[in-house]
Amino acid sequence: MKTDPRNCLASFFLSLFLLCMVPDNVSRLGAAENTLTDKEQSDGWLLLFDGKTTNGWMSPKGQPLTMTHVQDGSLNPHPCDYMLVNAKSWENYRLSLDFKISPGCNSGVFVRTFPLTARPGKDLGYNGIEIAIDDTRTVGLHDTGAIYDLVATERNAMKAVGQWNQLLILCDQNRIEVELNGQVVSKINLDLWSEPHRRPDGSRHKFDLAFQKHPRTGFIGLQDHGADCWYQNIKILPLPASTVDSVPPTK
Repeated sequence: MKTDPRNCLASFFLSLFLLCMVPDNVSRLGAAENTLTDKEQSDGWLLLFDGKTTNGWMSPKGQPLTMTHVQDGSLNPHPCDYMLVNAKSWENYRLSLDFKISPGCNSGVFVRTFPLTARPGKDLGYNGIEIAIDDTRTVGLHDTGAIYDLVATERNAMKAVGQWNQLLILCDQNRIEVELNGQVVSKINLDLWSEPHRRPDGSRHKFDLAFQKHPRTGFIGLQDHGADCWYQNIKILPLPASTVDSVPPTK
């Protein structure tokens, strides 16, 4: 039986169309969400969110979280008391997570937050260092991947609202580096930040702190700033002091 070449061509274009319709988050190597692969486990990665409970997370005041923050295998900080806090304090590490935003979202991932008691007249954000997550398409100090109000993002690697993004944050002694969707977008050497309200180039920022004196150990937080933002696949690779050549996560 002879095959009509027109049917073959139609079948090819149908297959191509169906492939393009695969959801963004299905293409990530086929691994189950909120789990560690065998390789990640052998490399030393630890899972911070199991996708089902708030185990290991708390409010800034140390109170347990309600299960309303767990939504479809993701952790959503909105609404909460400023941020959801991972219950353990961390020093040097790689933090990997996926996130997606709602329209108009303003959120962020805090690292090295310490202590968890806000200073008089300041919000808790002054005690940490924030990696910004915002519904913007510009490149600046408050765009996704920026080290909030300190270092502008070099490029906007953000995906569209409703799509999953991958964020990888390196904290290694004086160095913090941010990678968004496979692209390094910002980095900072805290040892160069010797004056409150001043960047190394002399320009002003909002914080009344010389960041070379900021604690190098602290808590990880997921900020609520008035809009839904979902986080999943939250995992951490603890590092020995000054080790930056560790293995990235497989997803």
